[in-house]
Amino acid sequence: MNRSSTACAVLLACLCGCAHFQPQPINPDMAASAFEARSLSDAGLRQFVATNLHHEFTAWDLPSLTLVALYFHPDLDVARAQWAVAVAGIRTAGERPNPSITLAPGFNTTTATPTPWMPLAAFDIPIETAGKRDYRLAQAQFTAESARLRLAATAWQVRSRVRSSCVTLRAARESEALLLQQQKLQDENLRLLEKQLAAGGASAFDLTQARIAAQGAQLAWRDAQRKNVEALGQLAEALGVPVGALRGITISTATGDRLPAALPAGHARRQALLQRADLLAALADYAASQSALQLEIAKQYPDLHLGPGYQYDQGDNKWTLGLTLTLPLLNRNQGAIGEAEARRAEAAAKFGALQAGVLAELDRALVGVTAAREKLADTEKMMQQLQQQERAAQAMQAAGEISQVALLALRLPLAAAALAQLDAQSQAQQAIGALEDAVQLPLASFQGLPAVSAVERGKQGVPVSNVWETVGVEMNSVKRAP
Repeated sequence: MNRSSTACAVLLACLCGCAHFQPQPINPDMAASAFEARSLSDAGLRQFVATNLHHEFTAWDLPSLTLVALYFHPDLDVARAQWAVAVAGIRTAGERPNPSITLAPGFNTTTATPTPWMPLAAFDIPIETAGKRDYRLAQAQFTAESARLRLAATAWQVRSRVRSSCVTLRAARESEALLLQQQKLQDENLRLLEKQLAAGGASAFDLTQARIAAQGAQLAWRDAQRKNVEALGQLAEALGVPVGALRGITISTATGDRLPAALPAGHARRQALLQRADLLAALADYAASQSALQLEIAKQYPDLHLGPGYQYDQGDNKWTLGLTLTLPLLNRNQGAIGEAEARRAEAAAKFGALQAGVLAELDRALVGVTAAREKLADTEKMMQQLQQQERAAQAMQAAGEISQVALLALRLPLAAAALAQLDAQSQAQQAIGALEDAVQLPLASFQGLPAVSAVERGKQGVPVSNVWETVGVEMNSVKRAP
């Protein structure tokens, strides 16, 4: 095989190894139709839930709904894609520069013996110095770790929105039922007063006030119906499914969480500082900025370029060996080094600001739990007192000592107290959710759990991501088709 054939074979082999573009156009109509077709009866979802649920499936409750959100929610698709981009960057950072070849055929117009042609081939083999490739790889690895941790933080946010939506939906449902009961009491009170007015036992003013109260109760009930529908839509949004996917589905909105008797303030603060995914991601960003600074400092030292060459000069075989390097005379990369130092300082400032925000969030959550506990205790005490009064009034009404209207006059405050207690319970659940968000761990998981740093968790083989750890799902295990 002659030289030209060999060169053609090498060029063909290089071309065969190249990647080729595969178009993947996005059809908005198809994407919208695919979203509208999402359902809780999806076969892939059912398999995902069956694989990752820690208990037997009995109803769509918070754990199973969390899995639905982890399967469907588009925020996780974005976070996974960003993680994939960062992981692909590791391969890019580790690639070594390709050598190059220069072909420069020459022709001697004055000499034709033995041949006027003087073919020349020169190679350029770059050699990176000062550990630049290692620093570049380290930066890419820290960036990928940051993206992985941000995926974990996104997963927690998705779980948090599901929990908050469940609390809101439960409050809306129970509020609608209580307001309907209150409306019935007001209607009954209005009916009795109309009879008393006809018999001369009540005034027109009393009847007008009762009618206004009945109309207000009906409006409040209608508003509760609207909030119930909105809460269902909020839950659908948190799950990443159309609201139609939840119609006809039995949903258990109970979270099972109760206000802790004693707040583990010190332990919660330590857990938040050591294992929150967004804080760990900020640390990874800082480490990446350190590697970027090391890379720019290493770029002060020029790379080497070996340049072996060959020329066939009218019967003479001539070989050359060149060595090329950039002379750092006009600059020593100080500008890029200064930028990298500023970016490192920026990353440190962002971490400090995020850490301060986390501590403030945790303090607010702890205060909120304390306030919610006190309010809930007050409403429970008030309910007990009103229930005792109602039982006494029922006995008096049965004995003929008071009228039905007087009994209703006691039941109406009891219905209002039930609404106040429901509101206190809802606020207590939201306070628990805020505390969980501050630590990024379910309350049942971090109460009494020893604080463990991210490094120690890594040595124990425990995933840093708490929400994935809680539901037992690997971050890359969802292979849902787009």
